[in-house]
Amino acid sequence: MASVLNSDKDGEKPPKSTVTLPADYRPSSDEEFMNPLQLEYFRQRLWDWKKQILAEAEGTLAVLQNEPLREPDLNDRASSETDWSIELRTRDRQRKLISKIDAALRRIDDGEYGYCEVTGEPISLGRLEARPIATMTVEAQERHERQEKISRDD
Repeated sequence: MASVLNSDKDGEKPPKSTVTLPADYRPSSDEEFMNPLQLEYFRQRLWDWKKQILAEAEGTLAVLQNEPLREPDLNDRASSETDWSIELRTRDRQRKLISKIDAALRRIDDGEYGYCEVTGEPISLGRLEARPIATMTVEAQERHERQEKISRDD
């Protein structure tokens, strides 16, 4: 659990932006792709997502520290242990998600965000809205998944 919490480098804050987003801003295909407003929009979405995950992890850690798993009844104890096992697996997946969020934030800083790592083409705004950590266009992702499936079937 501590590794999840430490991934936010002791109160790491988003870098100060020179771009101020209008309150109701949504990226549009009518504007230049990955212009400063779009980049700031996705930067803020990613930071908010990361903060939410870290807050949930802190809540889980607090409950784990304060609530003993020692249920008197064996069935209750098994049920509690199963619940905690599921919760901890969820937190582990979220820890991995934080790594992907951090990588997306680095791509924003490097000017690579929003472009497919395979083809170099722009990733659709709809895909980035649905999955801000996307690194490939839908087509490239589908090809990648087909290749993975073929490799697994061998």
